[in-house]
Amino acid sequence: MKFDYCIVGAGFSGCVMAERISSVMKKSVLLVEGHNHVGGHVYDKYDQDGILIQVYGPHIFHTNKEEVWSYLAPYVKWNIYHHEVLGLVEGKKVPIPFNLNTLHELFPITLAEKLEKKLIDNYGFGKKVTILELKKSDDKDLKYLADYVYENVFLKYTIKQWDLKPDELSPSVTGRVPVFISRDNRYFQDPYQGMPAGGFTPIFDKLLDNRGIRIMLNTQYKDIKDEVQYDHLIFTGPIDLFFDFKFGKLPYRSLDFEWTHIDKEYYQEVGVVNYPNDYKFTRITEFKRLTGQKSPSTTIIKEYSKSCDIEKDIPYYPVPVDANMDLYKKYENEAKKTKNVTFLGRLATYGYYNMDMAIFNALKAFDSLA
Repeated sequence: MKFDYCIVGAGFSGCVMAERISSVMKKSVLLVEGHNHVGGHVYDKYDQDGILIQVYGPHIFHTNKEEVWSYLAPYVKWNIYHHEVLGLVEGKKVPIPFNLNTLHELFPITLAEKLEKKLIDNYGFGKKVTILELKKSDDKDLKYLADYVYENVFLKYTIKQWDLKPDELSPSVTGRVPVFISRDNRYFQDPYQGMPAGGFTPIFDKLLDNRGIRIMLNTQYKDIKDEVQYDHLIFTGPIDLFFDFKFGKLPYRSLDFEWTHIDKEYYQEVGVVNYPNDYKFTRITEFKRLTGQKSPSTTIIKEYSKSCDIEKDIPYYPVPVDANMDLYKKYENEAKKTKNVTFLGRLATYGYYNMDMAIFNALKAFDSLA
């Protein structure tokens, strides 16, 4: 078999590249995917009880990049959805990230008002400040607040999620959970937010609806690489796997899921509730709250973070600490010396990306090819 391009991995990175190459360049594409479906970790389907679920955990689309929103427009009809998250803190479900509403729900009114004024005076209304930055404050009241949030919202959740303390992680991770000096309970403030009507999987089906694209599911690249000819390879899998772990294995975090179908209309108040201090799971997702589906029953998922054996488990999150980034740099240098191969996506570049950035990076990578 001979193709112009071989793409390994059918998540957003791979599928956007396949669509662009086939539609714009009019080149032939072989898309190789190890799972029995396209869509990567964004894959969703209807479960046996008729509830639309996201098989690999919750994904909510949001972006501040108009070009990404516009690129997807022909392939999706969006339901307006603004994501809100609650966290169980001292027996109360309160808004996460920690904001002024959270402040007033957890503290006596006089203390809450005092802390609110100091937050606004020191940082400004509508601003976001990371927990680790707030802990550096010289003001004793703000330091007290920082210590409270760190202990009750951030520390134990981070340890459960990453098996590391917050200050051991890259700011790219710790900065994702700030104190938001606002009464806006939305988890994201991006101008473009939504959930696709009918789910994410139909987006991938439409992206790949081109006779110039051949899809091979249930197929590992290593099993076919000597049988297929192509001019250029686009690899979106783990970069250390590509190089046969010659420098050692890059650490990842994986996930276990516990699924439960419940014979009631709704289980919880919002789509996602975090459990930073209680239980072994990190969060519970109720998918009907995300999709807007109407049904007399519901399905929830409890999420457990764990270490990842790349040859046995599904790698979800690169672990961004200095030692791991130094190891990645060795693979990155090998990648730069590898001709006619483009490394793209979270696993191939050992990066922590949201869906919109995966699409944005793929569009930019295509521009460099075209």
